[in-house]
Amino acid sequence: MENDDYFTEEGFSPIKSLLGLLTFSTILPINVFTSIEYMTRMTWCWPFLHLIVGALAAACGFICGQFLHLNVFFTSVLIYAFLMLITGYNHLDGVMDMADGVMVHGNPEKKISVVKDSSVGAGGIATLFLVASLTIAGINNVLDYNFLIGIVICEMVAKSSLLTTALTSKPLTPGIGSYFIVSTNSFNYALSTVIVAIIAFLLGGVIGLIGLLGAVVSGFLISVIAKRNFGVANGDVLGMSNEFGRLMALLFMSVALYFL
Repeated sequence: MENDDYFTEEGFSPIKSLLGLLTFSTILPINVFTSIEYMTRMTWCWPFLHLIVGALAAACGFICGQFLHLNVFFTSVLIYAFLMLITGYNHLDGVMDMADGVMVHGNPEKKISVVKDSSVGAGGIATLFLVASLTIAGINNVLDYNFLIGIVICEMVAKSSLLTTALTSKPLTPGIGSYFIVSTNSFNYALSTVIVAIIAFLLGGVIGLIGLLGAVVSGFLISVIAKRNFGVANGDVLGMSNEFGRLMALLFMSVALYFL
């Protein structure tokens, strides 16, 4: 999220900005481009766009389970692989970079320099492994309860986690991540979260709402960690929030599925 050569300057169009946001965050062959300022005006709609991604991932899981007759674990791994592939591994570098910055000792300036460093340390690799493994385990768990719609919900609310972090963080400038943070205000965040809550409830009932709660809690946690270590947030922090938000949504839904 640090290179803005991807974007072009032109007049604002909500539809084009939404398609540009989908182009930015997936490998779907949409190929619609607009300026970073115009695109990020629609950041609050990001969770709704990823309903599409979640639906495709759920379809992948349905095919693996019902037609290919793969076991739940193999299906879970393929669903996670599908999510990573269709999103172009967009946030995985953020997981590693933020983890490296948090793990290193020093003042915020030193930590930020580590985040921006192109090399990856042991902390980043280990954290990515843990997040990926736990996410696969979470997918496996919701599939054990035949709650396939949980895949759609967790992908949608992962972006609510990202928005929560964006709302509660101070941006590191310059950088593309700062545009997403600046564009997220209390009004559009509340509007987005209310609509996501309605969709989550319609899809998964109370379990869906609990998944959203997990994602929002995740967003706050990542924001607090970023403030304590860096004082600011950038695209890597937002990327970590997205991946951790998906994981926390799966965790909350898994616990809820057992007790409810």
